[in-house]
Amino acid sequence: MRFVLSLVFLVPVIFRVVLCVADEDPIIRHGDIFHPTLGRGGMVVSQDAIASGVGADILSRGGNAVDAAVATGFALAVTLPQAGNLGGGGFMMLYLAEDDRTLAIDYREMAPALAHRDLFLDSAGNVDREKSRFGLLATGVPGTVAGLVHVQEKYGSLPLKEVMQPAIRLAEKGIPVSYALAFSLTRASGRLRQYPASQAYFFRGDGSSLQAGDIWRQKDLAKTLRRIADKGAAGFYQGKTADLIVAAMAAGGGLISHQDLENYRAVERQPVRGTYRGYDILSMPPPSSGGVHLVQMLNILEGWQLAPLEHNSAAYLHRLAETMRRAYADRSQYLGDPDFYPVPLARLTDKGYAGSLRQAIDLDRASNSEDIRPGVQLEEESPQTTHFAVWDDAGNVVSNTYTLNFSYGNGQAVAGAGFLLNNEMDDFSAKPGVPNAYGLVGDEANAIAAGKRPLSSMTPAIVFRDGRPVLVTGSSGGSRIITAVLQVILNYVDFGMNAAEATAAPRVHHQWLPDVLFLEKGVSRDTRDILDAMGHQLDTRAGAISRTQTITRDDGLFQGVTDYRWPGGAAVSPR
Repeated sequence: MRFVLSLVFLVPVIFRVVLCVADEDPIIRHGDIFHPTLGRGGMVVSQDAIASGVGADILSRGGNAVDAAVATGFALAVTLPQAGNLGGGGFMMLYLAEDDRTLAIDYREMAPALAHRDLFLDSAGNVDREKSRFGLLATGVPGTVAGLVHVQEKYGSLPLKEVMQPAIRLAEKGIPVSYALAFSLTRASGRLRQYPASQAYFFRGDGSSLQAGDIWRQKDLAKTLRRIADKGAAGFYQGKTADLIVAAMAAGGGLISHQDLENYRAVERQPVRGTYRGYDILSMPPPSSGGVHLVQMLNILEGWQLAPLEHNSAAYLHRLAETMRRAYADRSQYLGDPDFYPVPLARLTDKGYAGSLRQAIDLDRASNSEDIRPGVQLEEESPQTTHFAVWDDAGNVVSNTYTLNFSYGNGQAVAGAGFLLNNEMDDFSAKPGVPNAYGLVGDEANAIAAGKRPLSSMTPAIVFRDGRPVLVTGSSGGSRIITAVLQVILNYVDFGMNAAEATAAPRVHHQWLPDVLFLEKGVSRDTRDILDAMGHQLDTRAGAISRTQTITRDDGLFQGVTDYRWPGGAAVSPR
């Protein structure tokens, strides 16, 4: 793989980073870092340039970070159908500058009332993967609309109708199909074409694939968005849209009822908090595993001086791998929905516990995952996701990750409503010890139960220094999300990288099981040889390890970077 990094300074207005990657699928990414316009500064970064522009325009019209985030989230439901969504769910970290308060908004999908522990087991007691990953039985009650409407009504400064108008206009008038969208739809065409509604919505009228440059109009989605703009959450969870969802469930064997939809609520939770080398780290609590294990891994790594080891050296990557291995082992047993299971949050994020894990790590040899077990001593008692971040000039910050689980969810659109449904029920542990689609194993803490929210790896995070946010980041990528966010933070704190460098640096990933250290291209051959000699099982064919979206702020200068690992995103500042 060939990397070309070009830095072009247009002071004081724009600092642009252009990273070209030549590989089997050539990618060109643009991460734009803008100096804030006087009185109207800020930054929006997302996986889609149109959606980022929508959020930045909201900021330029006087909206705050919440207004811009909600506008971006609904716009992504139009422009990024593989991950942006109305039919999925997610997590949002929100910092309110005036109150100096950070909130965690949980709008994760929920198991329907008819869901039960053995939902995906066949007559022999084995997990039926078709049921757990495909089809409407795999669909949880969507949370995205409830979450976005909740934060808009409670913390936004503009009317919901105003922040939703851009998304409605995009769906109604149409968007130009980008190369990235055309490529993604073509790759998913086999699954989407199985379902008449999806065939109608995501292909040309003659059934052929959309091509780059086509204008794609989504009339039914525009109507669905308009009902939400007019009636708030009730415009989705009740009335015509709810009727369409329930009709789709009845026709396809799904479980979601009108009562399930009406009962759904977004939940405000206390963030997971940790410290690392003088920085404060705030991220999502359970049912996300992201915040817990981000803090846990930082606690372990804090005991070593990493900078002298040199970035991505064998000594450094060995410590990362062994730290990741132990955190993911704990994830398999102790993490689940805190409303159903007593997650040992304090113990998992305790620096003393981290110290005991650190002491057990051999700095010269790789561990065997079969010998590593969840280590907390207790008394009796997820790939398609997308992240976006918003920062306004008043200092309010939003870090949001939401998902349909697989790319395009379960592939089934709601006829008459224009949006895809999720297959998040696969994120539950269908059976203890049996891995899900991302190779993650779980236990009783994440067993299926009615009304329960499945465990997630989504890790929206905000990093503070001296009480003020300095970095906001998050990622897509299933089980690799947590480790990608970890490495962006380490690159920034330990190695002094700016947002662009922290994003571009090659990443690694280990998740306990399978016992494999995944490495992106760009890790040197010498380093790989040393790691191999230490006993690590290496996989360099893994491709991109997650796609991060990051903003930093230093002395009023916003630096926003969308990950080069996939085309189409942008960091945009209000004009």
